[in-house]
Amino acid sequence: MNLNLIDKLKEHPDLISDATDQQYTIADVSWQAYEAFLADLGDDFPGFRVHYLEGTLEITMPGRKHEVSKDNISGLLRIYFEETRTRFYGLGSTTFRREAKRRGAEPDVSFCVETDKEFPDIAVEVVQTDGGINKLDIYQGLDVPEVWFWQRGGFVIYHLRSNGYEQSDHSEFLPNLDLALLATHVQSPEPLDAIIAFRSAIREALQ
Repeated sequence: MNLNLIDKLKEHPDLISDATDQQYTIADVSWQAYEAFLADLGDDFPGFRVHYLEGTLEITMPGRKHEVSKDNISGLLRIYFEETRTRFYGLGSTTFRREAKRRGAEPDVSFCVETDKEFPDIAVEVVQTDGGINKLDIYQGLDVPEVWFWQRGGFVIYHLRSNGYEQSDHSEFLPNLDLALLATHVQSPEPLDAIIAFRSAIREALQ
């Protein structure tokens, strides 16, 4: 299963689109096969995102728009952490997995806040395609307290409660962060201009 897909991509790199995301879902994948797939990916396809939920494997090949959004979100959040003097630990797209729960995820962006931890406090998923496996189910099994989805030009945020995730209009880790302001700059066609303007807005708000 794993070798066939990887070999196919190596033989036909044109199957990977620069413009749009491509997503593959494979059912009935054992935990051992999932781990073997991650090992086989290695450094050949570092940009891929792999999610696993109770035997279902989802592989996302991010397109250009996806990667630009991911990079903008990460960069702007780092500026917010710096300007507000919030201690942070950037974990990027680290693979997080828990065999006992049969769950694994590779968020687009992830951070621990205030202290470093095994799993992130905030996981961000850039959504460019419909469908796919339920990523909140994955993150609940990993006990990630806050999950952000970037979709349709805005953020949708979920907080983990005792009975599952609850949608919210703000971040509990960054309660003073203006999400609308952040979203505006994530969408800017000029990343440098966005960084300068976002930093300036934060400093003004802190005065």
